[in-house]
Amino acid sequence: MTRAFVFPGQGSQAVGMGQALADAFPVAREVFEEVDDALSQNLSGLMFEGPSESLTLTQNAQPALMAVSMAVVRVLESSGIKVADQAVMVAGHSLGEYSALAAVGSLRLADTARLLRIRGEAMQKAVPVGEGAMAALLGLSLEDAQAVAEEAAQGEVCEAANDNAPGQVVISGAKAAIDRAIEIAKGKGCKRAMLLPVSAPFHCALMAPAADVMADALAKIAIAVPSVPLVANVRAERVSDPELIRQLLVEQVTGSVRWRESVLHMAENGVTELVELGSGKVLSGLAKRIHKDLSARSIQGPEDLEAFAKDL
Repeated sequence: MTRAFVFPGQGSQAVGMGQALADAFPVAREVFEEVDDALSQNLSGLMFEGPSESLTLTQNAQPALMAVSMAVVRVLESSGIKVADQAVMVAGHSLGEYSALAAVGSLRLADTARLLRIRGEAMQKAVPVGEGAMAALLGLSLEDAQAVAEEAAQGEVCEAANDNAPGQVVISGAKAAIDRAIEIAKGKGCKRAMLLPVSAPFHCALMAPAADVMADALAKIAIAVPSVPLVANVRAERVSDPELIRQLLVEQVTGSVRWRESVLHMAENGVTELVELGSGKVLSGLAKRIHKDLSARSIQGPEDLEAFAKDL
């Protein structure tokens, strides 16, 4: 079994996430405490108890999801299961790329938490609420979704933001353009076109102010060579050079998340199992739709950790 570890993005958060890990493993509690200290906030309390609307805020959801992923990583490591020994590459969906880099020693945990807080706040501020939107187009290929976005733009921003799986593309941009795209898509054989409940239009040109903020923030952070290569969102190929990683994290703010291609890159380079570390099962759910021969599992809580250790 040749393995890649993958790390979830926004939308996988849920009240109660990480609680079972914290209850069962002191090393998981230490991760949550370190993140709380780095942010000067009781983020773990928000994760465990809610309220949901506060946890869903981008600036909270991003570091919270990373914290759960890193708690899983640290519990694995404490039982002798090291990422570098078990995986040949790592990848993360959008903010999950930061979790992946923390897991392979490129970024320190406290730095990662602070970067994701800055990223979340910058993405939220880049576009006034209500002026941007994102929509999922189900049943269209990437090329067809891009054509829909182009036709709908009419001088406004409207771009493919996430290529998640065959027939699952998310578009992002100005609210009026996204509304037009939904109507155009319906006339082009799209099975379902729907607005997503997000607070900003991520991964499109409207995020340029946030990319500038991240360029400044990342310039001040040490990035080490990862212990195993990262499959970068914007390139869908492996990278290990710290300066290139820094550049791609900036590009990622406005660039498309090429998840389908990233998973294909992993499968075509010998990966036979994807293991999703952290909250939710979104990425393990997409794996089979992207490549029928891939097996996938998710590790979120103590039972999953136990089952994984037993199977090794």
